[in-house]
Amino acid sequence: MKIIIINGPNLNLLGKREPEIYGNSSFENYFSELQFRFKEVQLEYFQSNIEGEIISKLQEVGFSYDGVVLNAAAYTHTSVGIGDAVKAIETPVVEVHISNTFKREDYRHISYISPVAKGVILGFGLLGYELAIRSFLKD
Repeated sequence: MKIIIINGPNLNLLGKREPEIYGNSSFENYFSELQFRFKEVQLEYFQSNIEGEIISKLQEVGFSYDGVVLNAAAYTHTSVGIGDAVKAIETPVVEVHISNTFKREDYRHISYISPVAKGVILGFGLLGYELAIRSFLKD
């Protein structure tokens, strides 16, 4: 099984940025834990602060991978293009958010990805990525 985690803008600052919301661990450290925990899965990781690069990566993997775990971060609430890319590909996508976006600003209650995603996981911190991976293993 081949799954990619795609993270959007500012998630490269995990462990440094707003630790009260996002925690103290870098994503790279957490990704190593996921690779150890899910040895039977070929896990890949991609992060970009650039909307077009996220769309290009979705198109690149969207017909050959078994799953995409997508945290588009702020682009979730603004990018029709990322939503359209998720809709256009065959690979199922699980939308993940570290924080509970419904406890935050009103504009974060809108997602252009949720309507075309396999499912949405939010508010469980980094555990959301593990839950998303497990959802693909159950299929």
